[in-house]
Amino acid sequence: MAFSRVNGIVLHHRDGGRGDGPALVFVNSLGSDLRIWDRVAPAFAEGFRVVLYDKRGHGLSDAPPAPYSLDDHVDDLIGLLDRLSIPSASVVGLSVGGMVAQRLAVRNPERVQAAILCCTAARIGSPETWAERIGAVEAGGVEAVAGAVLERWFTPAFRRERPSETQGWRNMLERTPAQGYAGTCAAIRDADLTADAGRIAAPTLCIAGDQDGSTPAEIVRSTAHLIPGARFELIEGAGHIPCVEQPAMLAQLIAGHLQEAGLV
Repeated sequence: MAFSRVNGIVLHHRDGGRGDGPALVFVNSLGSDLRIWDRVAPAFAEGFRVVLYDKRGHGLSDAPPAPYSLDDHVDDLIGLLDRLSIPSASVVGLSVGGMVAQRLAVRNPERVQAAILCCTAARIGSPETWAERIGAVEAGGVEAVAGAVLERWFTPAFRRERPSETQGWRNMLERTPAQGYAGTCAAIRDADLTADAGRIAAPTLCIAGDQDGSTPAEIVRSTAHLIPGARFELIEGAGHIPCVEQPAMLAQLIAGHLQEAGLV
């Protein structure tokens, strides 16, 4: 484990793999921490410098008072890359992590060598649905929304056949600080990247789970259509967190995209 102070907060991160290789950064989803990548990231350790981190408000990183903006999260990532002396990287972003990757690719295109946007979109949900979720978390903690979130995260088959693992991921979700969860909900609520998607120049792959209850495949595909040259792939048997349900397939798609981008 490593900790760095960035933008006035402490971020928890891992920095491993091949130290002299091209950098590959993983950005986790709302309500999760860097452990969701544990079955995917090792596949890249021989060829890449692999960086994982907990967003503000998540995992072992600081949880400053809500709300946050998407640019807060982007600034944190830039600050972490600067602290690690990484001028540019390929970015794998899941859900809000994919929004962070999109925004970084528009704001600082020189920092993004390739983008893998997983179970994400240029806009996710509506202000009303996010306001409702924020209110529920403020009133009852993350536990108040955990059941509904798990139904979006994982397929019925996963929840039925792997109940202990499902409970473990629920524990992770429920231990997310309420201010961190609500703060990032506000960032998603206020973010609409539709107008800027056409400015993303990095080679981009958009990936959807066929049973994703948070970002259904059709909105991921619609985002791919907004990004010049972007490609769309569908993972069968996956909900919103394919790095847990279908890690081998996700790793294969990421590897193929990085190879096509000339980074392998």
